[in-house]
Amino acid sequence: MTGTTGRSIRAIQNVRRICDEHLPGGYDLEVVDIHKNLALARVDQIIAAPTLIRRLPKPPRRLIGDMTDERRVLIGLDLLPRGSSRRATDG
Repeated sequence: MTGTTGRSIRAIQNVRRICDEHLPGGYDLEVVDIHKNLALARVDQIIAAPTLIRRLPKPPRRLIGDMTDERRVLIGLDLLPRGSSRRATDG
């Protein structure tokens, strides 16, 4: 994140909601302000914010944006197969 912008707040809220719904108790979410921790941003090669990095299971995946597209986030987290026509809310 880069400071507390509306977009970064929305991204955090959306990711937490999606993870709480689909991975209850099964995830760790670390929020890093790249403005305050530029070294970590460089190590993780973050070039845009907000960025979500899924580290495990490998390989790591990166999602950029406010995370409002739940289907896209679920695919990025490997909770929904790529190319799936199923909507995220279809249970």
